[in-house]
Amino acid sequence: MKKFLLLGMVALFSWQQVDAQVSHWFRRFARQQTQTALIQQYADSLAYYKAKLDEAQRQNEEIAEQTGYAPNSDGRMYRLFAPLTFYHSPAQQQLRLVSDGGQDPVADEVDKALMRVYLNRPDLVQNSEQHLAQVGSVAEQIDEPIRQDVELTLKVDDPQLPDSAPVDVVVEKPKFWTIKGDYYLQLLQNYISSNWYKGGESNYAMLGSVTMEANYNNKQKVKWDNKLEMKLGFLTSKADSLHSFKTSEDLLRLSSKFGLQATKKWYYTVLLIAETQFYRGYKNNDAMVYSDFFSPFKLNISLGMDYAVEAFNKKLKGNIHLAPIAYNFKYVDREALITIFGLDEGKHALHDIGSQITAELEWTFTDNIKWQTRFYTYTTYKRVEMEWENTFTFKFNKYISTNIFLYPRFDDNTIRDDDHGYWQFKEFASIGFSYSF
Repeated sequence: MKKFLLLGMVALFSWQQVDAQVSHWFRRFARQQTQTALIQQYADSLAYYKAKLDEAQRQNEEIAEQTGYAPNSDGRMYRLFAPLTFYHSPAQQQLRLVSDGGQDPVADEVDKALMRVYLNRPDLVQNSEQHLAQVGSVAEQIDEPIRQDVELTLKVDDPQLPDSAPVDVVVEKPKFWTIKGDYYLQLLQNYISSNWYKGGESNYAMLGSVTMEANYNNKQKVKWDNKLEMKLGFLTSKADSLHSFKTSEDLLRLSSKFGLQATKKWYYTVLLIAETQFYRGYKNNDAMVYSDFFSPFKLNISLGMDYAVEAFNKKLKGNIHLAPIAYNFKYVDREALITIFGLDEGKHALHDIGSQITAELEWTFTDNIKWQTRFYTYTTYKRVEMEWENTFTFKFNKYISTNIFLYPRFDDNTIRDDDHGYWQFKEFASIGFSYSF
């Protein structure tokens, strides 16, 4: 018995839920049908009154043809398209006992349209004529057109335009030249091998360096790079009883390179390198002069191609010069140094032709650490001259820096040393003042 009672309650509850859902669906369907009917009626009304308005327009055109005057009907139809407002004239027109004869068919049709909307959809009415009168007078019907007396003139003078303000136009000449330089004056610890070709001694010393560059680039395939390097360092030694001071570093070198662009990275290039030294070079307790101004003097002119290097997000920059044709000129002014620098006895000059490779790169590891390297090799296929200069710069601030200089060199045109052969090596470390621009 309890089971039947429980089943009956479940069935009753289910029936109520189904009935509620069905009722909700029917109400929703009826509401949709009502909305659809209202929309259809509104569309039918618009079509009907459009036909009426078209008929009124046709009548106006007939009146215009007969009388030569077209009634202005546009101003009377704005009420159909403005926000719906309750006007008194439609109700008065419909509630009159005796019709006034319909003097204005357009206005009559507009009143009928408004009256139908008032009766069927009063909820759409937003304003009233009384409210419009409070905020501003209601426009009255204009029976006759307003005409303006326009006074014509034979000539209209050109308007006087204000004088334009003077503008200073500055045309700057393109800056094709780039000037930069690097200077430092430092104390250093210096090491020189016993067979170093210019002489010298390992010791503590002072070094000054000036590097200036003037580079031309017209951005139209022409480049001309010029670099002047001057280094001069002195040292003193108690062990040397003959000299109060000697040179530890002595360089005067001019490089000039003219190039015409072949591709994006390659240039046809002519390179000139001229190199000598400022001062006499001595060895410890030795009165012999091992180098001097124009002893030796080297001039190298090469013709080849340059490759512009740019890597590691532009941190590594420079160029590599490959010259299959190079002319080398060497001059030694001092008679005693002629054979030391590979010249035939009694001759002050040496001319030969060979090939050359020169690479100058600069790698900026960080803002404070930089590596500059220059690799130079020249060969006549009978002798080889090779130099590899490496300068590591550690900057503490804008004006204080430390330099480490490593310089291996090979030259088989000099006198062979028993310990080092044709290899020569130079190294120094220094700290001091530096400035770049």
